[in-house]
Formats: sequence, structure tokens, C-alpha cells
Amino acid sequence: MRIRLLFISLFLLVLAPRQMLCQQPNHPLDNPPPGAHENPMNDTESAEKLNKAMQKRLNEERQAQLKRDTDKLLDLSTQLKQYVDKTNQNVLSVDVIKKADEIEKLAHSVKEKMKGN
Repeated sequence: MRIRLLFISLFLLVLAPRQMLCQQPNHPLDNPPPGAHENPMNDTESAEKLNKAMQKRLNEERQAQLKRDTDKLLDLSTQLKQYVDKTNQNVLSVDVIKKADEIEKLAHSVKEKMKGN
């Protein structure tokens, strides 16, 4: 859901200012210089390029977040191991349970991001 919202936001940030500029009277975009239409790119191609660029950026951001999350998972797992090593069969630390819950939530988040949701 966040990815879709980010996609829509980026789309609006790129296209909305362009639309507003084109609506102003006597704007330079209204009267393009001679030869500007010699190799025109139609709107469909522009939208496709924009869409691909935005998708690429979103994928890069998702990959970076996955890396950060998996690094954090490794750190949390190491901490959990240290907590467990300090306990014995008669004592179960609250820290162990909290750390396990934190790992579970982060692992679920990573799984969802990997699915692309």
C-alpha cells in the first residue's frame, strides 16, 4: 500500500507542475521553438518512460529497505542468542520474549516486502 501511495505521489509531483505550467497564458511551452516537433515523443511513450523510471526507483528503494531490515534481523538474532545464552532452564528472561517478538514482526515485514506488497 505504501509503495502505491509513493508511486502516485511521485507521479503527481512530476506531472502536476508540468500541467500547471502549460495552463499559464503565453508560457514558453505554448509556443515551442521552430524544429521542436521534429522528433516528438508522444504522451504514451513519455508516460511509459516515466512509469518505468518510477518503478525502477521504487524497486531500488524497496531493495535498500530490505537490506536494512535484514541487517537489523541479523543484529536482533545475535542479541537474542546472547540473551538465551545468559538464561538457564529455570529462568526465562522477559528480554528474550521481547526480542523474539521484535524479530517475528520484522521478519514478517521483510517477507511482505519481498512479495512486493
